[in-house]
Amino acid sequence: MLDALKNLGNLPGLMARAKEMQDKMKQAQEDLARRQFTGDAAAGAVTAVVNGRMEVVKIRIDKSRIDPADTELLEDILVAAIASAQSHAASGIQEEMSKVGAGLGLPPGSLPGM
Repeated sequence: MLDALKNLGNLPGLMARAKEMQDKMKQAQEDLARRQFTGDAAAGAVTAVVNGRMEVVKIRIDKSRIDPADTELLEDILVAAIASAQSHAASGIQEEMSKVGAGLGLPPGSLPGM
């Protein structure tokens, strides 16, 4: 039981490290929220842009390549473009979180994505 109490002397250092980690995570999340990630579908007929919070911020439709009367196809292509942008965002978020974790001396994959 006394062995468990030996590490109490390290408590201020552990608390400072936890605060540092929290600050770096918050900064990384704020930076990621400002980043934009692009994806497309149907060879660029539809392009979607999402931010680091996975929110859709822009959709571009190349009207010369899409038949506006074919709404079912357009809906499918929109979903695919958004999914592509979100996939790029997820990869970017994972990469950034890995960098933050490595900077804190944590093993890869120990910090969750946003």
